[in-house]
Amino acid sequence: EEAGDTTTVSNPQPNGSYYSKADLLKPIPSLSDTSSANKQSLFIQKLRLCCVMFDWMDLDGLNKDTRAKEVKRQTLLELVEYISKNKNIYNDQVLTEIINMVSINLFRTLPPRLADAQQHTGGEGDEDDPVYDPAWPHLQAVYEFFLRFILSSDIDVKILKKYINGPFVLKILELFDSEDSREREYLKTILHRIYAKFMSLRAFIRKAINNVFYIFIYDTEKHN
Repeated sequence: EEAGDTTTVSNPQPNGSYYSKADLLKPIPSLSDTSSANKQSLFIQKLRLCCVMFDWMDLDGLNKDTRAKEVKRQTLLELVEYISKNKNIYNDQVLTEIINMVSINLFRTLPPRLADAQQHTGGEGDEDDPVYDPAWPHLQAVYEFFLRFILSSDIDVKILKKYINGPFVLKILELFDSEDSREREYLKTILHRIYAKFMSLRAFIRKAINNVFYIFIYDTEKHN
């Protein structure tokens, strides 16, 4: 078979899921070895494969699905390279798939706070000890992909505003509660780029950040 010539994309399912962990282990051509006519469908297929999620909080299962996890990581890195090197690859369907993949991977339940976990278990630890999210091998690649996507000059901001909107920004702000400093650094850079690129969102972002400060001062008194 010629690479890419038999690429097909499945129809959306009611639950939004297209692929399973087993699908990650099936042979699939690389984007660089695929004909131009098939690149878009393969790009979408790989975006959907990267929506397959793993339970990184299951300490007993950290060594499970290691091959599938690595395939997903490599696929994410391939997507980073693809959008960095190619032009005219975006349309409404691709943009929808990108925002879906980013949202599924990033907008998640964060790991419990270290202090809260120690309080429940009776353990002790240094508050200054770094906290690392076990899902970082995938998260880092998703953040890098999304950052390069936001930085791209290949997309009309007027079109992108349909996808990067107020509710999306609020979900980005919620992630600042992550205790992993690496994640917060990416978030700061991405939020700054969104603020610079989307003039219509600037007032909303300033107000949303003020609300976060108010919640910290008057409610939780917790921050990272």
